[in-house]
Amino acid sequence: MAAKEIRPFHLAFPVDDLEAARGFYKGLLGCGEGRSSPDWVDFDFHGHQIVAHLAPQECRQAAKGSVDGHGVPVRHFGLVMTMEDWQETADRLTAAGVEFVIEPYIRFKGQPGEQATMFFMDPAGNALELKAFKNLDQLFAT
Repeated sequence: MAAKEIRPFHLAFPVDDLEAARGFYKGLLGCGEGRSSPDWVDFDFHGHQIVAHLAPQECRQAAKGSVDGHGVPVRHFGLVMTMEDWQETADRLTAAGVEFVIEPYIRFKGQPGEQATMFFMDPAGNALELKAFKNLDQLFAT
């Protein structure tokens, strides 16, 4: 069976300060900025379109669930990166003093689906997960 073409996803999420969102997504994470208005900003999230909408009333702390012994924010989004990009990003975020919800580590070590992962929050409290696999075939391993 031929590999299916991966299409960019689109995600809209609430923020309480568009300038803080710009500083985080554009400045810290290196996302290019697309269209914007006084109420929203498009970002290029590694080829995917994410949109920060000014909606302070929607910003709230995510509940946590247990995964591999850690309290993972249930409501989160993120990327599957190459291991090299993941490590570079982990080093950059650590050097910038980002407070991690879950510090960079290897999850499910020695098991199917072994992966590098880290969790952190944007300034509005939205949780992000960045992960990587040595072997991308493990993405959906059971």
